[in-house]
Amino acid sequence: MAAQTTIKPVNLQEEEEHHVSESLWATAMRRLRRDYLTQIAIAVILLLALLSILAPTISQYVLHVDPNRTDIANKFLGIGAPGHILGTDDLGRDHLSRLLHAGQISLGIGFGAAILTMTIGLTLGIVTGYYGGVVDDLINWLITTLDSIPSLFLLLIIAAVLSPSAEALVLVLALIGWTGVMRLVRGETIALRSQEFIVSARSIGASDLRIMFVHMLPNLFSIVAVTLAINIGNLILVESGLSFLGLGVKPPTATWGNMLTNAQTFFTKGPHLVVMPGLLIVITVLCLYIIGDGIRDAFDPQMPR
Repeated sequence: MAAQTTIKPVNLQEEEEHHVSESLWATAMRRLRRDYLTQIAIAVILLLALLSILAPTISQYVLHVDPNRTDIANKFLGIGAPGHILGTDDLGRDHLSRLLHAGQISLGIGFGAAILTMTIGLTLGIVTGYYGGVVDDLINWLITTLDSIPSLFLLLIIAAVLSPSAEALVLVLALIGWTGVMRLVRGETIALRSQEFIVSARSIGASDLRIMFVHMLPNLFSIVAVTLAINIGNLILVESGLSFLGLGVKPPTATWGNMLTNAQTFFTKGPHLVVMPGLLIVITVLCLYIIGDGIRDAFDPQMPR
């Protein structure tokens, strides 16, 4: 006699109610766990950041080289040369070690300027969007004035006055780039301030600061995270462009941008000097864009569950 199997019916209504009852954070985390492309991009960025942070240790104890030590007799060595995994540059310096140290500066400029830009734009955006009136008019006038001046013109003026160090470049890029973030956050804050949970918080006597930074700010996280990821990638590209124009960080301090710019004249002698920093810039920016796109999809309430 054949054994009878009992098939347990799936209660679609209970499953749907479970998904509906999830918070936006829980839904976003579940989506990110299933988004393998975004997870790979995050892993790549973390790996590059870790290698850059550990660059001095890796150079000293693993590669056994000094990134700034010149050796003219061994210049333009190719990939796989003895003692130099990625070869040497036009002055005989180890290329891999310099790439790792350059990652500290390039990623530091990208992350530092993006975080500072986000902090300024987010704070002013919430304040102006919440209060409106004269405060909103004054900040919008300031933004309109700054946006009417070409960014390249401002960079040329600042570069002529200040020494283009990494710290100065972070401040310059942040002071120029916060206007776009502020406009975005302001628009979202204006839409949020009329929502029922904000009206309820105001009716029970919550202070303006509590409403702005406890009730409104968590609802802006998805926009902030997406914008931050994209801005980091954009700022790394901006640093590379400024190095090409001679306005970036000056050698001997290495960045991926100035390494790529300095190596363009040696393409026939050492093509690896152009390919490797360019490839690192492309991979980093691409991964940051993928992360931004993945976070946007994860926090989108219109996406199918």
